[in-house]
Amino acid sequence: MRNIGPVSRRWLAEIEIYSLADLEQVGPIATYKMIRSMRGGKVSINLLWALVGALEDIDCRDLSPERKAEFRELLKDS
Repeated sequence: MRNIGPVSRRWLAEIEIYSLADLEQVGPIATYKMIRSMRGGKVSINLLWALVGALEDIDCRDLSPERKAEFRELLKDS
């Protein structure tokens, strides 16, 4: 998956997400929250950007401020 390094890949495997299809099924917000919970809250918001970028097949650094704001709002509301 694009944007997903070895540590993030290991974290994803720990919650049984192994593929882009798995990530699509769970969704980036729920995935981020599960990993954050599993890691005791010590996960950067950059993981969420990486997950979104993986799903959208773009470099996470190319996510617009508006798109990031949208996901921050979704995270807050979930």
